[in-house]
Amino acid sequence: MMRGSISILLIGLFCFGCFACKDDKDEVTPIEEEEVYLDVNPTSLSFESDGGEKEVSINSNGSWNIDFTGISWVRPNISVSKGDAIVKFTADKNNSTTNRSAAITVSAQGAQPVRLQLTQAPAEGGLPSGEDIFSYEPYIQVDNTGMRDLSSLELSELMGVGWNLGNSLEAVIVNNGVYSGGETSWGNPATTKEFITTVREAGFNTIRVPVSWSHKLADKENMLISLQWLKRVEEIVNFALDNDMFVIINIHWDGGWLNHPTYDKQDEINTRLAKYWEQIAAYFRDYDDHLLFAGTNEVMMENDYGTPTAEYLAVQNSFNQTFVSTVRGTGGRNAYRHLVVQGFNTNISHTVNGFVMPADDKEDRLFAEVHYYDPWEYTLKEDAPYNTQWGSIAEGGDVGSWGQEEWLEEQMALMKTNFVDKGIPVILGEYSPLHRKDLPSDKYELHQASRVYYIEYLTREAIKNGLVPIYWDNGYAGNNGSAIFDRNNGKIVDQGALDAIMKAKGEN
Repeated sequence: MMRGSISILLIGLFCFGCFACKDDKDEVTPIEEEEVYLDVNPTSLSFESDGGEKEVSINSNGSWNIDFTGISWVRPNISVSKGDAIVKFTADKNNSTTNRSAAITVSAQGAQPVRLQLTQAPAEGGLPSGEDIFSYEPYIQVDNTGMRDLSSLELSELMGVGWNLGNSLEAVIVNNGVYSGGETSWGNPATTKEFITTVREAGFNTIRVPVSWSHKLADKENMLISLQWLKRVEEIVNFALDNDMFVIINIHWDGGWLNHPTYDKQDEINTRLAKYWEQIAAYFRDYDDHLLFAGTNEVMMENDYGTPTAEYLAVQNSFNQTFVSTVRGTGGRNAYRHLVVQGFNTNISHTVNGFVMPADDKEDRLFAEVHYYDPWEYTLKEDAPYNTQWGSIAEGGDVGSWGQEEWLEEQMALMKTNFVDKGIPVILGEYSPLHRKDLPSDKYELHQASRVYYIEYLTREAIKNGLVPIYWDNGYAGNNGSAIFDRNNGKIVDQGALDAIMKAKGEN
């Protein structure tokens, strides 16, 4: 031991002497530090109500940490916290009648932190029944109190620009046909009135609130929505109405049961759609024309993104008709309410070519809705290769071969010619390109400039052609997110996107 220590000391003195002999003007080449990376797969775990174990793979070239402070029902088993590892998470049995969830952060100094979402199904039996069932009259006398004598086209001119409360009230989890989930299940916090006030003060006049319902049934067999859930949706609706905003609520994906527009499923789906909308419409029918209903969201044939068949179009059009007829059939102010119906998969071309406006006994009280995510390789594609820039301002060739300014203008003009000019207003219910924050700094600067340019260009063209643009915000501010606001504190986390929308709004 002593001899080893003396040897090390002599070597150290020798090395120091060598450095001392060097000319002071000689430069020592610094050692470049390796960029730290962090990859977590998968980024979400779903546990059965009985609990159990799930594994997550963590890959990194540095030390990492899992923060699960304040979470007791699920625990990671960590044997190492550096480099590559498989981490096993163990969940306790859930004895409650509601689902539970937790968001855990995996971080490594110098790398983008990763959010790991954990959810667990409720105990067998789901939500309680009895007193939680909404009791209502299917029809009441027609009442136009508070419903202004405005056509939907005239109303659209008052709606300004909008914002989506995405990935919150539609946060449903489906596991082997069992529905669970809740407002915070996809990682966003519970919505507060203070936060919605922040959205309003930022300049948004309209808020679209995507909602799922099948995970909140007090009586599953009879498809009866929990009164508790209806009250929570109403609370958030009132947050916006109290801020003098327009509000749109819908049935949003909801586990995908609408995405089978075939003749053999048509009656079954229309029955379920009518049952849900009868309850939703009856619960909200006393609200005035600041509240709009939208029947569905992005109905398509599951995993089929091609041109829809005549069958798909016909069945999806029948869903729109069922929605309109059901809402009108509840009476009250719903007889005059402005309703929103969608084209197939909210695709503009499919809407122009295959959409049939539903029959309605109230004239000029219907909107059409489309979404815009063109070109997909720029806006939504997460796996390489993808494009990080868009439009004529792109530098370095990282731009797609289609879907640029001319295409965007043509798409907006199609909606104007085929709908707005014919007295049918259009909701552009969703749009936003992914925010690719993990790009190298030089590429990120170009991407960010392009992204701001895209958002402003699209917002301006939509308004110019008479559409109501509603930005898609999923609440996530990390890589591939689209958040403008931090929903925990209301702070603006994407000033560029917000400024682009408001600049386009101000110029129209």
